[in-house]
Amino acid sequence: FFFFKQKTAYEISACLVGSEMCIRDRNHVGDWGTQFGMLITYMYEKFPNFKENLPNISDLNVFYKEAKKQFDEDPEFKKKSQLQVVNLQSGDPDCLEAWKIICQLSRNEYQKIYDRLDSTNNEVGESFYNPMLPGVIKELEDKNLIKVDNEAKCIFVEGSQNPIIAQKSDGGYNYASTDLAALKYRIQDLKQERIIYLTDVGQEPHFKAVFKAGQMANWCDPAKHRLDHMGFGLVLGEDGKRFRSKSGVSVKLIDLLNEAHNQALEQLKKRIESSQEGQQTNLKEEELDEVAEKIGMAAIKYYDLKQNKISNYKFSYQNMLDPKGNTAVYLLYSYARLCSIIRKSELSEEGLNQLIHGTEFMITHPHERTLALTILKFPEVLDIVTDELAIHKLCDLIYDVAVKVAEGYSKYRILNDPNTNTRILLILAARDLLEKAFYLVGIKPLEKI
Repeated sequence: FFFFKQKTAYEISACLVGSEMCIRDRNHVGDWGTQFGMLITYMYEKFPNFKENLPNISDLNVFYKEAKKQFDEDPEFKKKSQLQVVNLQSGDPDCLEAWKIICQLSRNEYQKIYDRLDSTNNEVGESFYNPMLPGVIKELEDKNLIKVDNEAKCIFVEGSQNPIIAQKSDGGYNYASTDLAALKYRIQDLKQERIIYLTDVGQEPHFKAVFKAGQMANWCDPAKHRLDHMGFGLVLGEDGKRFRSKSGVSVKLIDLLNEAHNQALEQLKKRIESSQEGQQTNLKEEELDEVAEKIGMAAIKYYDLKQNKISNYKFSYQNMLDPKGNTAVYLLYSYARLCSIIRKSELSEEGLNQLIHGTEFMITHPHERTLALTILKFPEVLDIVTDELAIHKLCDLIYDVAVKVAEGYSKYRILNDPNTNTRILLILAARDLLEKAFYLVGIKPLEKI
């Protein structure tokens, strides 16, 4: 992620998958470099007293584009910006203070998105590694891994078309410099044995080269460390082109979240007004907004996570919020119905515990065997997900369980039946699986809708 640009729909995978996959996640934000010299200079010009009175910049994209336009068109402004980069990297107090303010302005806006997605943001940006860069370059030189090419210090990695530019010809550093330092820090200081890098799929060759450079420098040992790149494809519109608004600009992620909330809310309102069996709701008017937020956010998360990550996919609100398809909406209704059945059994928590520990589970219908075997796949699927980094396979299992549960409703009675007790055990197992799986994909369950 880059500071001072509002997140777009393309970045949703990074927000979501990073939170769901990692035990110790790190958000490697782009909070350092040339663009900050430009932004600091523009901030001084547009808001001279911004240190005393923090400006209210509601549209980060507009601010960034205005600064970039002046940088490209005004040679004097460009020169000042380049000098500010030098000041920033040398630790000038005034420049550092301005940099911190700009970062915080961005952070304030981004946090709104993280909060709504219930996504963690353990931020360790490029600036964190800046003090380490000279030492890393020297170590690579001492190990004879640096070759000078066109005055730049490069690492030539076997099998890679382009060298890694560890230090630019002007003595400055770049993304590759930071990636090398970050890799060394994560392995040697944090003692990480498995590291998963989550970026768009186009950056995979770069990170494969960085991993190889880490081996060449003896920072990591393939026998002890596992380094994976988990790429994700593009989010496309229903026309198969890059996902954009009607005016042709990139869709802001916050706008996408708002629209998902609004459409979920409209669905719930229609259920309140509906008299059709199965299309009604038990929710009260004052509960609708909170439930719509949970449904909308769950719908976005699940729709993204169920995709094969390396593939591009078409984004559609209609498909995402379909209550009858492979969507979070369908899964939440499935979970709520399981909870309803358990409530209607009129068994207390104590009664349910006695049932669990005192009743022998029996197969009383062929379909129960099918459902039970599907539930038992859960541990195996989790192993596959963590080994192959294939979250969509967990989503496939969640949907498969929900479908099998729904099929059972038309095949046999659950309540008021001689086999009620053993069938309640199966319902409990299905509910518990969905609850655990929802947690793993970041969905908040709803006991009634």
